[in-house]
Amino acid sequence: MITICFTTRNRDLQIVDNCLNSIANQSDKDFECFLVDYGSEESYLVELKKRINQYSFIKFIDCPTKGQLWSKCRALNIALKKSTQPYFVVGDIDLIFHSNYIEKIKKLASPSKVFYFQYGYLDRESTIGNLTFENVKVSFKGNEHATGNTMFPKDKLMTVNGFDEFYHGWGAEDTDTHIRMRNYGMEIQFIDNEIIVKHQWHPKAYRSKESKQPFHSLLERINHAYMNFTIDTKRVLANENMDWGKMTIVEEYISLNKPSLKFNINNSVINFDALLFQLKNIDNQIVDVVIVQMNFKDRIKNILKKISGKKYIPTYEMSLINNFLLEEIIKNYRNCPYTYSFDRKLKKINLTINL
Repeated sequence: MITICFTTRNRDLQIVDNCLNSIANQSDKDFECFLVDYGSEESYLVELKKRINQYSFIKFIDCPTKGQLWSKCRALNIALKKSTQPYFVVGDIDLIFHSNYIEKIKKLASPSKVFYFQYGYLDRESTIGNLTFENVKVSFKGNEHATGNTMFPKDKLMTVNGFDEFYHGWGAEDTDTHIRMRNYGMEIQFIDNEIIVKHQWHPKAYRSKESKQPFHSLLERINHAYMNFTIDTKRVLANENMDWGKMTIVEEYISLNKPSLKFNINNSVINFDALLFQLKNIDNQIVDVVIVQMNFKDRIKNILKKISGKKYIPTYEMSLINNFLLEEIIKNYRNCPYTYSFDRKLKKINLTINL
């Protein structure tokens, strides 16, 4: 009757253990459980798989998307399409669950309603080591804006094309799905009469300035603005112009090691804009793109030309190119196997993509 799905990328393994143990100890064991790893480091995956082997009920999906933007929605949609049960439950991997959680939500399940559950947040001091739901006290209760643990009728969620895969990084993807389900005519009910879910404390995943992983400086704010347009337009369907829930194919990611086309450009506006236009003309090729900042000597020459009123080469800041290129991937190429890095010290971007 119930499918519950968790997503992860390089999440603290103790937090994962606590979550999965709470699911393993459910009073009602008649449920389906997916764990989707979306692009963890290889060394982390080795340890994660050792833990998963302890739980016979977990259906593990390994998406080799290291070096890509985090896409919780795609990870969820992959599991949604594989789900065999009439109700689909989203559960964040940093949660722990009451031992009667499955039993309790089954009693609520309705084909015309979406239910989501109030969080009980744990503080830092109580989130240490092996935790069970019963042995830790709640520091404070969440409100209706925390939408991360929700039960959907699967057929209705499929009708609205699942979770909107525009959302990358963090922010607003769960709430967007609630809004579209409400626009579709579903009743959304917040269950706050009893805490059956507790949220483990963990430090925020701050991005190091030394990190080369893909990061868009404004993406979280764009996500929220995009969600507001969902409200304004009363939108129901997501993913209308692109396949959704597309399974990753390992061989397509391995092929990134053998690019058939290579482009090396600097950060001139002309070169970069031309590259984006040209990518749309390429099909069935693996493209390796390297973008570097114009060298110091040429930058000085360019500045002097601009000051003197001579013809000069307009340029983008590398951080702006980074944002533009990631936006292009989200809009047009998010289902393509790719790997991306931005070395902010060397002012160098590398994108390899299977178009």
